[in-house]
Amino acid sequence: MTLAELIPAFVKHLAGERGLAELTLKSYQRILIESCAALEDQGITKPAQLNPAVLERLMMQWRRRGLGSRSIALYLSGWRTFCQYLVRQQLLTSNPAQTLKAPKQAKRLPKNLDVDSISQLLKLPQDEPLAIRDAAIMELMYSSGLRLAELVGLDVDAINPRHRELRITGKGNKTRIVPYGRYASDALQTWLKLRTSWLAEGQPELALFITQRKRRMSQRTVQQRLNYWGQRQGLAGALHPHKLRHSFASHMLEASGDLRAVQELLGHANLSTTQVYTHLDFTHLAKVYDSAHPRARKKS
Repeated sequence: MTLAELIPAFVKHLAGERGLAELTLKSYQRILIESCAALEDQGITKPAQLNPAVLERLMMQWRRRGLGSRSIALYLSGWRTFCQYLVRQQLLTSNPAQTLKAPKQAKRLPKNLDVDSISQLLKLPQDEPLAIRDAAIMELMYSSGLRLAELVGLDVDAINPRHRELRITGKGNKTRIVPYGRYASDALQTWLKLRTSWLAEGQPELALFITQRKRRMSQRTVQQRLNYWGQRQGLAGALHPHKLRHSFASHMLEASGDLRAVQELLGHANLSTTQVYTHLDFTHLAKVYDSAHPRARKKS
């Protein structure tokens, strides 16, 4: 079989055994289809023709196309995973992409809202049905640091109102339990009453957050609604779901200093992913250092 013909089986393997997110699957599929077409122009169609030199030339093509370091890293990740699959299928004896290194990426700090901006954002009108639903969405995202995919995937039975806890299915189908606060609890109770009235004459729906057409909200719809409220509430810059997640992480870490706890709440597999938040507020860290370290205290 050709490389292009092996892609569907590879994607099916990732979905079934690896449990990767739908967005990742689509990205890998697009990358491989595009890259295999480029390799065909060079007469390379079979797994046995792959080697580090071939993939190095492919990387050079990506650079000439103007792809950034993050995109090249994603492309290379797709090829590493694909080649590893070919090794498992005994179509390759070793992974030719394993030794290739992606260009270094500049570290970018996550953008977040300060506490005052969060308060301004969440003062939504209580006489608009969509505002009631959207308030529950934003309160929950900020209260528990949810990813967008985790939020839209929530069902009603994922809520434990007695203990104010959520059962979240995150990346790789890993489940975690996270708490949510009083404001989120109040917003959820108000939304659930409205949700019941929306579904009174329709079919049962498991999704926690639904549209007025009684369907589970899509990620795109949530993005549009958050951007709408960001503009309406007078926030500077676009409001996207990750900004609420970043705000949750930075505010929790600033107040608690417990990196491990924040890692668990965010559902990060590696602590290094969470450590980016330690750079968010150097002024705060400097004050803590000056007040706590015996050799740092300033003379009165």
